[in-house]
Amino acid sequence: MWNQRVARRKHKRFQAPRGVFVGVGPDFVKVGLLGDISIDGLAFRYVGNGEALIGSYVELFMAEGDFYLGNLPIDIVSNIELAGDIFSNSNEALRRCSMKFKKLTSQQRAKLQEFVDRHAVGEA
Repeated sequence: MWNQRVARRKHKRFQAPRGVFVGVGPDFVKVGLLGDISIDGLAFRYVGNGEALIGSYVELFMAEGDFYLGNLPIDIVSNIELAGDIFSNSNEALRRCSMKFKKLTSQQRAKLQEFVDRHAVGEA
């Protein structure tokens, strides 16, 4: 099944540099670390207990640096628990959420492409 998803992708995914965060909106219901990204979508890791992740857009920002890109409309494709990554004193686990972008504006698309060109650290 994984190979089928890869085969359906139009654009390559790239590994994100450290320190890039994803906030799921509205109201930053979850914040996590960006794992990989393409012009079509992204995946990020966050701590959660299996509740449904609800959001209509994401915001990308760097801990250090001047990059911010907000209001990227998304559809959530998958939201899975990463096996073996349970935090000891809670019922929360590390999860991976994959999303695809919906219709982006030309400005959003250009800024997203600039982010990939300037900050990606290799193919995912």
